[in-house]
Amino acid sequence: MGNGFISNYNYIVGPVERFDQKNEMFKRARWDPSVRHVGEKIYGIVPPRDKDGYGLKDRALHNASWYLELGFAQSLITHNWGLYEWQNRPSDIIRLPKGSRLDVSDPAKMSQEIKKVARLFGACEAGITELDRRWIYSHTFNLRTLEHSELEVPEGCKYAIALAVEMDYEAMKSAPTNIAGVATGLGYSKMAFVAGLLAYYIRNLGYTAIPSGNDTALSIPISIDAGLGELGRNGLLITRRFGPRVRLAKVLTDMPLASDKPIEFGARQFCQVCRKCAGNCPSQAIQHGEPTEKAVNVSNNPGVLKWPVDAEKCYGFWASDSSNCGNCIRVCPFNKPATGLLHSSVRWGVKNAPWLDSLFLRGDGLLGYEKQRPAAEFWD
Repeated sequence: MGNGFISNYNYIVGPVERFDQKNEMFKRARWDPSVRHVGEKIYGIVPPRDKDGYGLKDRALHNASWYLELGFAQSLITHNWGLYEWQNRPSDIIRLPKGSRLDVSDPAKMSQEIKKVARLFGACEAGITELDRRWIYSHTFNLRTLEHSELEVPEGCKYAIALAVEMDYEAMKSAPTNIAGVATGLGYSKMAFVAGLLAYYIRNLGYTAIPSGNDTALSIPISIDAGLGELGRNGLLITRRFGPRVRLAKVLTDMPLASDKPIEFGARQFCQVCRKCAGNCPSQAIQHGEPTEKAVNVSNNPGVLKWPVDAEKCYGFWASDSSNCGNCIRVCPFNKPATGLLHSSVRWGVKNAPWLDSLFLRGDGLLGYEKQRPAAEFWD
């Protein structure tokens, strides 16, 4: 791919080209005539409804949770803006002397310190990888102006710091409703806070730092390379502690760092047996069969062995339901908090005794973990 780096991402089975961001489903809904009618139902005024989880209080809380992302970061709309700006804004109040730079003589120690700072700022997980430039978007697309332009990240930015932010477990229980959407919106707002602050810290040490949410580069493969988790049937990152109940951001930098290694804890193998996300997907956008390297439509990138999600079906349900859905997160057995002897024992078994996966799956169903909770109970 021009940088000589062989990715740790072990699902690549064919040529992988840099993905054009205009083909992401959220962007297609603004320019693609075949799906533009779907975007018209989501972008703009979304009135409350007389239905549990969709009332005025629910909708108001949902919109409030997105305020930091949509008002001060906008990774869903553009790139290099607000909290995700690539350079510091000038400040006359507090600043370091011009030319200040930390000498990094021990990249491994520096990496541990960076991850500590990331957790201090609010990340639940942080990992580092050498940046595989195939994961950088080939072009950006501005959701508001429809501007479509080539994207290049400075060659010196050799490392990516992957960041995960936990979403609220209790709110996600009511998916798909606006209350579950609060967990999503708050996740995006926290992403901007964590990545923006971490990038500002690194720049103050004298290095380049590019914060990114959904913009600039693909978060999931970067996070897998950085050892945060495995790729699930639902098309999401499955982390060891929180399952798919996370939102992902990253910071690209030229600071000398030490890379983490990808991890395997049985999630992908469990997904072969489970299929709960596929069975509970309202739009049947998640594949029931075996992984494939083929794309479902232009919103998938071919060449990677995965369960490609049909984004057109998924986004269609979002639009009709005026929610962020989240069923595939709620019903995932890895979604539960990693607390208590029972859950810890099952996680150990998934990794070390995969022949028991079917038993674990039946137990999860008998205990009713995937059952939707009425959104009204959130307010009790």
